[in-house]
Amino acid sequence: MLKTFRIGGIHPKENKLSAGKAIEPIALPAQVVIPLTQHIGAPCQPVVKKGDKVKVGTLIGKTVGFVSANIHSSVSGTVLKIDKALDTSGYKRDAVFIQVEGDQWEEKIDRSETVVKSCTLTSKEIIDKISAAGIVGMGGATFPTHVKLLPPPGTKAEVLIINGVECEPYLTSDHQLMLEKTEEILVGTTLLMKAINVEKAVIGIENNKKDAIARFTAAVKSYPGISVQPLKVQYPQGGEKQLIDAILGRQVPSGALPISVGAVVQNVGTAFAVYEAVQKNKPLVERVVTVTGKDLKNPCNILSRVGISVGDLIQFAGGLPETTGKIVCGGPMMGKAIASVEVPVTKGTSGILIIPTLESKRKRMRECIRCTKCIQVCPMGLNPTLLMNLSEFGEWEKAEKGRITDCIECGSCSFTCPSDRPLLDYIRMGKGKVMGIIRARKG
Repeated sequence: MLKTFRIGGIHPKENKLSAGKAIEPIALPAQVVIPLTQHIGAPCQPVVKKGDKVKVGTLIGKTVGFVSANIHSSVSGTVLKIDKALDTSGYKRDAVFIQVEGDQWEEKIDRSETVVKSCTLTSKEIIDKISAAGIVGMGGATFPTHVKLLPPPGTKAEVLIINGVECEPYLTSDHQLMLEKTEEILVGTTLLMKAINVEKAVIGIENNKKDAIARFTAAVKSYPGISVQPLKVQYPQGGEKQLIDAILGRQVPSGALPISVGAVVQNVGTAFAVYEAVQKNKPLVERVVTVTGKDLKNPCNILSRVGISVGDLIQFAGGLPETTGKIVCGGPMMGKAIASVEVPVTKGTSGILIIPTLESKRKRMRECIRCTKCIQVCPMGLNPTLLMNLSEFGEWEKAEKGRITDCIECGSCSFTCPSDRPLLDYIRMGKGKVMGIIRARKG
């Protein structure tokens, strides 16, 4: 019997329109816009100025805090300016504008296709290289990877979990990466194991990716301590706490981190980026992005440099359909609509979804019928309708007691609500407010 997590969950239509499509590189544009905030934590400080020449891999933004991640140029050329640019959140933030001139890479970067397996570096040296390369969680959370590899005092990692679930409908970038870069991901996994000093790693892959399961099951025979765990298809199994429950049968307590149950979770894309950083001296300057949609001419998986506009990727996929009602960065469940196709690709851009007009319109909200479906599907065991009401009327103390900060914003509640109530919208707003209150109280 296939494993899965124990609380809640749904199974929306998968719509993996780009499944099996080989990863294709996109041509470089005339200019890129590289945001200085592409991660959870403090923004980077620019270390370049107008007129500076850069290569692919040149450091352009340096961390100023522990929870932060370096930013590197994804192209070679001339820095045009440092200015505000619209990002996926809809806000204008500091970014480096670079005129593209050729494609010269920093000499230290190994661009060969040869898979380098051996590594004599210590745990600290591996983490330092990951930090220097600006690696973040590639599943969308963008938490700086080096921070995750340094457990708080009094905690110890027992097992590394590699997240190959990709439970979001439509997205296939991780799936295709697993098929094309199996060995590199496994080497990256061994590096992560060494970094956190564990002897065991489990790669969790949902059962709708049988080809990836077969490929990794055969390949892990050459990698001691690594195993593959096929999983039942269930959203949101890609959530850290849900994946830990599914694979280890351990539930992370409210307000606690995965390390509290001995687990460290990293995405397959992160494992690949770690391999490139440690074994190839390559900073995180490009990633695979799924560009998809029911009316899109050519749903595909694109290898995109950071800083290329969303509009360029859409053109590569056949252009914006006339039926377009909404463009979402990410998947349909947890992604966010963007206001402009000029928004640049960042380290956390896993997908671009074009939603047709008829599907993009909200239905009229009706009164709650007390069916409890939202409670039944919530993977965190929350009461979404209560939390929506508390957020709507500003009952922040009660919302905190109702564990609103435990919400992982998966959207299962809104998806299943027969009254079409915008549960997640209100909970997300309330969660932000309560977290602000908690920070102020601690400060």
